[in-house]
Amino acid sequence: MRTSLDLPLPTRTAFALSLCAVAAFHLAYTFPALSFLIGVFVACLVPLSRLATSRRAFYFGLTIGLLVYAPHLWFFVSIFHWVGAVLWLVMAFWLGIFLVLARLCWMRFGPVWAAILIPFLWTGLEYFRSELWYLRFSWLNAGFVFSENLRWLPFPLIGVYGLGFLFAAASSWLELVSHRKRILIGALLLAGLGILTNLPGPNRPPVAHQTGHLPMAGMQIENPGPNNVPKLLDQLIRKSPDAQLLVLSEYAFDGPIPEAVKAWCKKNHRYLIAGGQDPAGGKQYYNTAFVVGPEGEIVFKQVKAVPIQFFADGLPAKEQKVWDSPWGKIGFCICYDLSYARVTDGLIRQGAQALIVPTMDVTDWGRYQHRMHARVTPVRAAEYRVPIFRLASSGISQWVDRNGTVLAKTSFPGQGSILHGELYMREPGSLPLDRFLAPFSVMVTITVIGWLLLAQLKHRRARTNSNFPQAKDRLPAVQNAAKP
Repeated sequence: MRTSLDLPLPTRTAFALSLCAVAAFHLAYTFPALSFLIGVFVACLVPLSRLATSRRAFYFGLTIGLLVYAPHLWFFVSIFHWVGAVLWLVMAFWLGIFLVLARLCWMRFGPVWAAILIPFLWTGLEYFRSELWYLRFSWLNAGFVFSENLRWLPFPLIGVYGLGFLFAAASSWLELVSHRKRILIGALLLAGLGILTNLPGPNRPPVAHQTGHLPMAGMQIENPGPNNVPKLLDQLIRKSPDAQLLVLSEYAFDGPIPEAVKAWCKKNHRYLIAGGQDPAGGKQYYNTAFVVGPEGEIVFKQVKAVPIQFFADGLPAKEQKVWDSPWGKIGFCICYDLSYARVTDGLIRQGAQALIVPTMDVTDWGRYQHRMHARVTPVRAAEYRVPIFRLASSGISQWVDRNGTVLAKTSFPGQGSILHGELYMREPGSLPLDRFLAPFSVMVTITVIGWLLLAQLKHRRARTNSNFPQAKDRLPAVQNAAKP
């Protein structure tokens, strides 16, 4: 008896699966209670890899990618203008490549090996797209959708990429069972995930004051002007008199920290973290987070690791270090640096016990861009088990505990809004398992691509050689016919 894997996927079924995938993705990213539907999105993509041709699989993946990514990344046009529309296509490209590679695995390696390889392909491509190439962009992957449903998901164990691996693994193995069993098992898995992500969180007792307890506060101000900053800092300490560390956003200053601000820190005996530009010669500079000590001197600074593409965003950092502060080891991610696991991983490996994230999200980029960006912070806190204080130039700033719970946040646009928080720095953070799984998946993906290309080359050579004798046999006849 032939199974569904022996036949190409019917076009009508492919269109139905595509519509289901698009709907599931938008529902998952729009309604937190339905975030578990991201599993349906992946489960609909995997069978599309059994389309009749690789070209058709690629076009289906590309179209689905545009339909799911473009509506959520509409603000790309506001930020990058016409290049933003091209970036939608770049994002969608990776879904097309995934379907092509998965299809070739079904054809070349058979069902069992394809089911084994598909989750590695999914994770390898997602990690490469998010972390490794020039246009890296990690938002809208299968893990960030759970930013408001982190209560019972094992993010500290498997991480954001590991969760995508599990979805792809479950979806590919379901293709090996009969249609009835597939529906039943899939429904049970989906129901379990839905319950897991919507259960109320556990009641955790408050943390007692201890070594590493750091009261802090920040104010959202976009382009404040250096002369206005001391007055704004006066307002900040009036409303947060116990704050020992104050935070301003990325690009709070167009140059180094002004002397007037250093004098304010010395007068009020406060630490201050603020973004500015550290000159690098000529017109070049480093986008830097400066730490001003209570004596008015710069005690630490960290450069942005990954400047935004197509922006005048400074030179990339030559190195990353953690600040050995009076309260513990603190790591700095400047704005989008927090979106890149390879940046934050380096800080955690150095023993960071907390992360502080000065951010510039311009008001003109819109409310939805700010909401999408805010998804990153809870997930990172839950992955590494460290608290995070993220202060943006305009909403949404966040104070998040080590479990990924948002304890306080500001609204959009929120100019002048103040964020209060306390960082409880216990043991250093730890890396989830997917930080090892994801690079390995990239290696597996490259190996599969290499093997498939080599097999295709051998096939073409064999076909050419098999046709060559026939052409040689006909040659004398042609020559004889040309003689007078």
